[in-house]
Amino acid sequence: MTAFPPSNPGSANPDSAANFSAPPIPEAQATTPAAIDTLKTQLRRKEGNWVEWGKACNTLQKAGLSPQAIFEATGFEPIQQNQLIVASQVFDSMVAGGVSDSARTHYETRGSDSLYEFRILAHSDRAAAADFAYSNELDSDQVKEIVKALRDFTYSETPPPGFEKTMGDAAAYYYWRLARQQGDLQARSRLIAQSLRFVTSSSARSQIEKLLTDFSVVKQKPAPRLPIFRLENEADAPVIMPVAGQMPIPTADYSAVPGANPEEPFGMVKFSGTGAWLPVPGWLVILKSEDPIALLANGSDLPNLPDHLSATEPVMVIVDRAKRDWDEFSYYAIDAGGVIAFKWFDEAPQEKLLGSIILIMRPQKILDASYTQEYWQTDE
Repeated sequence: MTAFPPSNPGSANPDSAANFSAPPIPEAQATTPAAIDTLKTQLRRKEGNWVEWGKACNTLQKAGLSPQAIFEATGFEPIQQNQLIVASQVFDSMVAGGVSDSARTHYETRGSDSLYEFRILAHSDRAAAADFAYSNELDSDQVKEIVKALRDFTYSETPPPGFEKTMGDAAAYYYWRLARQQGDLQARSRLIAQSLRFVTSSSARSQIEKLLTDFSVVKQKPAPRLPIFRLENEADAPVIMPVAGQMPIPTADYSAVPGANPEEPFGMVKFSGTGAWLPVPGWLVILKSEDPIALLANGSDLPNLPDHLSATEPVMVIVDRAKRDWDEFSYYAIDAGGVIAFKWFDEAPQEKLLGSIILIMRPQKILDASYTQEYWQTDE
């Protein structure tokens, strides 16, 4: 994953910065024309470290500059800006969480791609995860491999039997589960070695060492298919509009009704309060739900993402909050460090279930959007 623009001439290490750093700009002055020019110069010359670059990109975006405009002025591509902004925010939460001085010093000069992967962890877990990755010399690919396992492990109120709630045991448990499901002895041995590498508690070590003499294979239950549907025709995508009330209606009340301005790709309509209307087809699965609620998401927010669905594609996830009893054929909404996450459980979980996913809606695929704007279109 590239996290930096091409280095300036003579700069061999893309993690390295110039030998001097621009003085920090007070937040109250950060949006003045002079301050914006200073930040652009800092980025263009790669002054300071990558944390400062991320904060500078964030400040410029908040000042109203588009990612493309920042790229043209500094050489930092939009995707690089996003990675640096997120990684710098993770860095701040890691420092606030009490990361060790040695790990902090390390991440100030390199490892932004690893910290970017830690964005899915709760703020309270990021310092421990950063210390763990630093002490075990994990690169960004290794961090990416285990970060979801670290997150899932911290979800549980009580850790699995024999394992303790530490980052080392969390990583060890991930490889222990994979080893139990592996029938190939060579691959199984590699996974056991990885598990023993990270384990920190003696009880977990004992659990792992049992696999050295117990060669039984625990078959992994296949995850169920996600209930994904696509809007296919006009009947599936009803038009939504505000309701003024029952006639007779006072003119003032009539004028006060907010207009409906549908937003793509689902036609969601917002109003001045904290909610919005949403056009949802009257499919049977919707009609049978007791307490449905819609959540806007991307494919990357879904577990076990199928190949035909892009990680960046917008989706509408419909959750029935009344359906909280576990079964192995459903996906569930859970609390993950104060935010909603979706997860499948192959056995009854320790976590509190907040509802079951009943439908994942993809936007309608319009091959010729201009066609719907033409008058008097008829079938021949």
